[in-house]
Amino acid sequence: MKASVVVIGGGVMGTSIAWHLARAGVPDVVLVERDELASGSTSKAAGGVRAQFSDELNIRLGARSLEAFARFEADTGHDIGLHRVGYLFLLSTPEEVASFEAGVRLQNSLGVPSRMLDPDEARGLSPLITTDGLLAAAFSPDDGHCTPESVVHGYASAARRHGATILRHTEVTGIDLHGDTITGVRTTGGRIATDTVVCAAGAWSRAVGAMAGVDLLVEPLRRQIAVTEPVAALPPDLPMTIDFSSTLYFHTEGPGLLVGMSDPDERPGFDTATHDRWIPRLYEAMERRAPALLDLRRTGGWAGLYEVTPDHNALIGEAPSPSRFLYATGFSGHGFLQGPAVGEVVRDLYLGRVPFVDTSPLNAGRFAADALRPEANRV
Repeated sequence: MKASVVVIGGGVMGTSIAWHLARAGVPDVVLVERDELASGSTSKAAGGVRAQFSDELNIRLGARSLEAFARFEADTGHDIGLHRVGYLFLLSTPEEVASFEAGVRLQNSLGVPSRMLDPDEARGLSPLITTDGLLAAAFSPDDGHCTPESVVHGYASAARRHGATILRHTEVTGIDLHGDTITGVRTTGGRIATDTVVCAAGAWSRAVGAMAGVDLLVEPLRRQIAVTEPVAALPPDLPMTIDFSSTLYFHTEGPGLLVGMSDPDERPGFDTATHDRWIPRLYEAMERRAPALLDLRRTGGWAGLYEVTPDHNALIGEAPSPSRFLYATGFSGHGFLQGPAVGEVVRDLYLGRVPFVDTSPLNAGRFAADALRPEANRV
């Protein structure tokens, strides 16, 4: 089998890249996924989409992706359940308020309609919260949430219609090199002759990079989500609500709520079994900021993997060696929401075009050069 380019990873990033490449007329695009499409981190994502970030690059990538999500059905024929109900960040310290005020100024300068709110305005939008100890909030009506699996399958179907080949249940076992040139990708389904590889393998990217001698500093970190029973009189336009100090967040999930929170005791690893160790801290955060959630029965939940880098910012670019090894990984929790824009960027890098935004500061070599680029608005 031969390919112009082999994309490794069948989540939102890989399928977006495959679609953008195939739609641009690149022949023989092959995507390789070792399991089912969206079976990795994408299917476990909370589905939030936003442009409220502190880093200009992330703002631009988020805003560009919001535009793409808005026209997704027209582009691919798939309904992704997009709810543009906004993101509401709840702020409890003067330092948080100052940081988000600066973020809102930067976002506004880039066309994002975010704004600061007082506590009563925040509770008007998200009535399940309490304003005790709340100093302010930040809100953008353009943000929201959608269904991750639908995005992946929409991109995959559209990529196939443009001539891409998608190989499921096919694991990459090696990347063949001749000097500084990629010559092929070895898989459990046979060898694919190619001179170009795009690594979009999420939490598993470091192992893929190692096959080509490229160090992608990505670690897997388990994050858990709970789903609640139906909530009476839940506002249909309830925003994605985040208590920034604790990282507690929630948004509507059918007739109930999807609830999540980071666990500072979690250690890197690929284990995605659910456990209850995080529940006491979760309940403590609920009691402080959204006590109404304590009365809700948990009806389900799951665990997935963040793909975390040292500065909690993405790796996007092309390795200096070997030639034609591109990567888009390490998004540290905001990969799903940036998938459409990053697919566009990788397409342009492959074709030698100038992307709509310069992502060179996100190259994988920045850690060796001590050029970290931290993102403050992470959940």
